[in-house]
Amino acid sequence: MSSTLRGRGADVLQELRARTMGVSEIVPLTSDGDFEISARSIWLPIESGGVLLTDSAVTGVRYERTAAHVASGALDVYQIAECVEGEMEVSTGRHEWIVRSGDLFLIDMAQPSRTILVESANRRCAMHVLVLPRSVLAPRLAHPDSATGPLYRSNRDAASPLARLYSKLWRRVHNDEGSAAGLIDHLADLVAKAVGSAEDTQGNVARADRQLFLAMAKRYIETHLEAEPLTAETLCDRLGISRASLYRMFQRDGGLAGYVQDRRLNYAMRRLIGPEGQKIRLLDLAINLRFSSDSTFTRAFRRKFGLTPSEVREKSRAWLRHDNSSMPLTGAMHRFMRR
Repeated sequence: MSSTLRGRGADVLQELRARTMGVSEIVPLTSDGDFEISARSIWLPIESGGVLLTDSAVTGVRYERTAAHVASGALDVYQIAECVEGEMEVSTGRHEWIVRSGDLFLIDMAQPSRTILVESANRRCAMHVLVLPRSVLAPRLAHPDSATGPLYRSNRDAASPLARLYSKLWRRVHNDEGSAAGLIDHLADLVAKAVGSAEDTQGNVARADRQLFLAMAKRYIETHLEAEPLTAETLCDRLGISRASLYRMFQRDGGLAGYVQDRRLNYAMRRLIGPEGQKIRLLDLAINLRFSSDSTFTRAFRRKFGLTPSEVREKSRAWLRHDNSSMPLTGAMHRFMRR
């Protein structure tokens, strides 16, 4: 299964925005009339579901994936991006990277990010992107929530098994040289080795224990976002660990309290943009998520998403209409996620 998008001008830009609504905001670095894109997306079935490959060339553009996009749940995937021509400028949180021709880069789409595609002398930036479901890659990673970063630098590193396998995957796709599905698991293993695999923790029992306890804590938090206090005391009693150990585990996530509030706000966003969002009383939602008042909830929500809960609810009908009538490129992405 495949889809294409080719053309130049404001109309094709508008079509791209319609196809990617809910995934990211698109800001061209040219005038709307000079915007140009050529993209092909291919759905590749694998044993665990499927992956999506996108081969594209585009004039300068900025993709903004905000916290609101993440919370909408449209994509829960990783992207492995190869810059073929031009450059990429990627930023997430306080980190920024430059990705040049031949480099491989991993992006966690469960995190807000900004990606700027910078044109080459030929007025385009060409990309090969492989979209992997979280269920395929996250279990292999030591730190699945902080995996965004370089995988391979073509101007610094000798050709790696990962770079060679990624090239082989795209040769098979382009030239129809046999099934590429069998390469995906091997590729995921090599990606994990590049950014830190779960196996790396097995040689250090203390580190492995911390990873296990952190996973257990996050799973408990995710399933008790409503009504439960989710305090340090609650989690320490549940997991049988000390308060100091618990706090150390959540340092990479901005602290326990910040992590819990962030997950609750994401949960609130998902509730508000769903079909039942029109019926939810904001006061009830705020109380269930352990905010002291609806005004405190509204202020925290607006700081994170740039919109109030009421504004999100007003927009949700339009978002749902666009999602239900999504066009081929986004349709392929959303069908991919639903599978």
